[in-house]
Amino acid sequence: MELSTVWFLLIAVLWTGYLVLEGFDFGVGMLLPILGRKDTERRVLINTIGPVWDGNEVWLLTAGGATFAAFPEWYATLFSGFYLALLLILLALIVRVVSFEWRGKINDPAWRRRADLAIIIGSWVPSILWGVAFGNLVRGVELDKAHQYVGGFFALLNPFALLGGATTLMIFLTHGAIYLALKTEGDIRERAGALASKLSIVTVVVAGAFAVWAQVAYSRNTWTWAAVVVAAAALVGVVVATRLRREGWAFLLSAVAIVGAVVLIFGSLYPNVMPAFVTANSLTVTNASSSSYTLTVMTWVAVILTPIVLLYQGWTYWVFRKRISVTSIPEHTGLTFERTSA
Repeated sequence: MELSTVWFLLIAVLWTGYLVLEGFDFGVGMLLPILGRKDTERRVLINTIGPVWDGNEVWLLTAGGATFAAFPEWYATLFSGFYLALLLILLALIVRVVSFEWRGKINDPAWRRRADLAIIIGSWVPSILWGVAFGNLVRGVELDKAHQYVGGFFALLNPFALLGGATTLMIFLTHGAIYLALKTEGDIRERAGALASKLSIVTVVVAGAFAVWAQVAYSRNTWTWAAVVVAAAALVGVVVATRLRREGWAFLLSAVAIVGAVVLIFGSLYPNVMPAFVTANSLTVTNASSSSYTLTVMTWVAVILTPIVLLYQGWTYWVFRKRISVTSIPEHTGLTFERTSA
């Protein structure tokens, strides 16, 4: 197997890790005003992701860095063509990060309400726009002979891409609700479980429509039907598991559905990394990749460092594995950092 193909697969793995882990982060943020009826409950929700949210974002940074190093042509075309959409995502992530860090620094209800609003917006915007971006990648975009994007921002807001945005939105909402049911106790757990059960039904319909449309209209490989079937079966399993209040199984199946979606997206692309409406203008794993020497060095670095990162992140989840309830939250002093208050 060519190293360019290996790195295409590795980037798909990095995106899988990001969407599975950051997906429930986004879901928790979006559900903050729904499941957090008062400040103590909102602090419970935030503390469920407090020890892990910043580590989850490392997967995005690594995916972006790997794309830059392994496929510089892809990176350049993607970030210039999708500039406004990616800028909005970046701004939303920055606002969200700052709100997590500063929410508990001032003992003022108005301050915390503004921070909560920033967390909510900072979670909704990426949840939608990531799906829009991936939808356009699968559908194809308008590239010229120099592999430059020549369409406008509103060309990216086509029906298929918007359905992709709705799909990631619903998947993350469901994933987040399941995670909260898995990580909390008492009334919050019950409400999160009930909400996850309702959201899962809508998610099956929306995600199913997107997957079938993607496979029938845009997939370049018939084997990706397997990914569609796996993702669909996992989402149906989520519906059953949430109704039975089996949070562990529901979370696992939700993660499997996200994995299936990523396999569908990247499998539909291959051997392209960024398909164009005019096939000859498409970027492929061959014409967009770095030199063989660069890919070889990157491979050795990944082989050495990736297991260390996985072990450390796995240890973090193990340490903070216990459930959280309102009784775990101390009085707000204005000096407590949210990640250490649980």
